[in-house]
Amino acid sequence: MSTHKSLRAVVAVPLREEHCLLIERLEPRLELVRDVSLTRPMRGPADWSGDPDHERSAAQQRAFDEMVDSADALFGIPDVDPAALARTVAANPGLRWVMTTAAGGGGQVKAAGLDDAALERIVFTTSAGVHGGPLAEFAVFGVLAGAKGLPRLRQDQDAGVWPERWEMRQIDEMTVLVVGLGGIGAECARRFHALGAEVWGTTRSGAPVDGVDRLIPLDELVSAVADVDAIVVTLPGTEQTHHLIGADIFAAVKPGVIVANVGRGTVIDEEALLAALDDGRVGFAALDVFEVEPLPSASPLWRHPHVLVSPHTAALSSKEEERIARRFAENATRLLDGEPLRAVVDTVEFY
Repeated sequence: MSTHKSLRAVVAVPLREEHCLLIERLEPRLELVRDVSLTRPMRGPADWSGDPDHERSAAQQRAFDEMVDSADALFGIPDVDPAALARTVAANPGLRWVMTTAAGGGGQVKAAGLDDAALERIVFTTSAGVHGGPLAEFAVFGVLAGAKGLPRLRQDQDAGVWPERWEMRQIDEMTVLVVGLGGIGAECARRFHALGAEVWGTTRSGAPVDGVDRLIPLDELVSAVADVDAIVVTLPGTEQTHHLIGADIFAAVKPGVIVANVGRGTVIDEEALLAALDDGRVGFAALDVFEVEPLPSASPLWRHPHVLVSPHTAALSSKEEERIARRFAENATRLLDGEPLRAVVDTVEFY
């Protein structure tokens, strides 16, 4: 990759001025173009798509499109809308790099339906890894909630019942299988290892990961789950990972296994999970992600006594915006210096 003297980057989503200034300070060769009057206002932390009720006038939309189309690089997919990405890619032959604000931004790139020439010309990167810490904490929380019998404690407390004493499970006596050892999975492994668990992890590369005692090839997953006490899913949603954790896995698990999902909802077959919860093969499930989001009110997961539902909010942090701004600046430096970028989207599997 050749080096470049400067880079015109356009902020295509809402980003506070303090974070724009941070990017400029970290990489002074960037020309960072932004216009807060043209991006939708955020409704809360890291609300990259902005308020959907905010409408631009025709003149504002033209100005926004012109600004976006002038970019060598984009901070964010415009309005986090795949159709808007497809429009600017077609309109701007000079576009070389797009960073998605979502860790799973590959799905948005795929939804834009870009041709091979565009995918060859433009490097797409994601914010993968910046959410690792918060999601790993939720995974630990979910496994602890299952190990310590949170539903039983809550039920007795609500009823004002002091039961006979009963034994809780201990993390340091458990084997925890982390399915997917990317940025989030590596953070999960580190934390479970620190709590004394035996940590197993699935891998495609076979490369060792800190805190992981045993690497499991994906094709050995069904046999491995018979020996683990908790399964933590961190995988992205791709065609290859769709329903990877399905009926065959749940049929093979050690009865009472705890499941936590901080990856994508499509990795787990929810029908198969519900059947396994009902017959006790899965003792507890802590889920931050679901096959359909928002989770439909008719879903039995809402009311299941051994399920903890989190509305895809475990990664949300007021620090997220700053972390993503730092990632953008770091990758801008890499691009300008001819170095490989971090978290590049695989444009075959789109993760």
